[in-house]
Amino acid sequence: MNRQSMLARLAAYEDIWDIVVIGGGATGLGTALDAAARGYRTVLLEAHDFAKGTSSRSTKLIHGGVRYLRQGQIKMVRESLHERGRLQRNAPHIVHSRQFVIPSYQFGGRYYYYAGMKAYDLLAGSLGFEPSQLLNSQQTLQRLPTLKPAGLRGGVAYADGQFDDSRLAIALAQTLVEKGGIALNYAPVVKLLVASGRTNGVIARDSESGQEFELKTRAVVNATGVFAESLMSLDHADETPIQQRPQIVASQGTHIVLPREFLPGNSAMLIPHTDDARVLFAIPWHGRTLFGTTDNQVEHVSLEPRPLSHEIDYLLEHAGRFLTQQPQRSDILSMFAGLRPLVGKSRDSQSTAKLSREHEIRTSTSGVVTVIGGKWTTYRKMGQDVVDVAAKIGNLPIRKSQTSQLQLHGAPKPPSPGSSCGHFQAEEKEDPLSVYGTNRNALLELAERDAQYATRLTANLPYLIAQVVWAVEREMARTVEDVLARRLRALLLDARGSALAAETVASVMQSIMQQDDSWRRSQVDAFCELTNNYLPK
Repeated sequence: MNRQSMLARLAAYEDIWDIVVIGGGATGLGTALDAAARGYRTVLLEAHDFAKGTSSRSTKLIHGGVRYLRQGQIKMVRESLHERGRLQRNAPHIVHSRQFVIPSYQFGGRYYYYAGMKAYDLLAGSLGFEPSQLLNSQQTLQRLPTLKPAGLRGGVAYADGQFDDSRLAIALAQTLVEKGGIALNYAPVVKLLVASGRTNGVIARDSESGQEFELKTRAVVNATGVFAESLMSLDHADETPIQQRPQIVASQGTHIVLPREFLPGNSAMLIPHTDDARVLFAIPWHGRTLFGTTDNQVEHVSLEPRPLSHEIDYLLEHAGRFLTQQPQRSDILSMFAGLRPLVGKSRDSQSTAKLSREHEIRTSTSGVVTVIGGKWTTYRKMGQDVVDVAAKIGNLPIRKSQTSQLQLHGAPKPPSPGSSCGHFQAEEKEDPLSVYGTNRNALLELAERDAQYATRLTANLPYLIAQVVWAVEREMARTVEDVLARRLRALLLDARGSALAAETVASVMQSIMQQDDSWRRSQVDAFCELTNNYLPK
């Protein structure tokens, strides 16, 4: 994971690549890894940073989707639950089991939820987590001590998956490189090359140097999420009628991050009914409480979507209905929004909550393979399906996917046969370095080399300066934002606190990357301005 070596490999390669994947989010990374693991010569190009967009702004859940079960999307739920089990085994340092509690204030309500969650358990099959269980009111309050007790009739506990989304993205990129692929950030594709009506390559630009380079390939995959239509506009050889082209509906999901005391236990809470018939989650995450999400169609697609005022009000109001303490805007440590690329026809009257989260794969007449939809949980299956199509388009030798049991970078040895797939994780603050997996000891050794490296960035954030060094040297972080937003999760956990750490991070990066003072100042200014998007007005 060194950017200069990636560029050098691209420059030295004179043959035709098998697959070029455009987009460095969950879908693109999953596709590129699946291709490289099959032995295809693979390049992934990301216009900004890995997981810069939606893939770092999720609800941090690897799950089947309780509300999708309620909507009758059985096939998708079953597939998602199976992928959840595989991912927990392939990346146990990043994905773990979390206990969720559904509180019930209606007579007989907990039995209704229990029946649904037992179906959830059954759909998971042999890859399931701990079985669901009925709770009385006292047991429910033991797990959710800040839950309003008045009228509580009990609840249901069930297990689901939780993860750190951008850390999983980095692990995927690292695994891709280990499998012989190339992963390059800050390399937007500016042109598609065409010969005899077929796309046979791309021209990309190195954003740092401004230099453009040409890559010939047998297959091109468009995995750019909500920006897929922008990439499709470069496909001038596509003769598909406009009305038959994929239609992307962008749905904004907003989250707020609150102090830990709003949900002090280890259990998460699922709110089963909201004013717009959604479910909401309150989840312990890295020593904070994550609350979300909304589901609102938006017309304008932005790289930095901002939570809307009415979305914040919606989340705060619903949190106050269930918690003994009503959270205020002043309690919000950070807030963030992500745009889901859903498949469907955009109509003003259409609710995005009713659109399927399943993915679709379309191939243009020029041979560009575009994938739309899906979610983090099913990224691996999406990648497998896309590579199956791309291999046919590129006339590549047919090879089976290898990713269902592929351990990701940093994963410890797989559990022994017959051991439980999921296990509830204790509070994460016990070991904030656990997401590094088998690299944890090497990172600690790095911290021991220099007394400065062993110090924390700020008193309120659990990160060491050594992690900044590691992010630059081992994980291709190029900006202060890359470090504080995605390699570390400081921006999402505490926007004000992350701004206080910006100067230190920039100074460390300046030294490693041999940049001048103007670079450092511009990095600090840019990041501090960015934090304004993560704080309520």
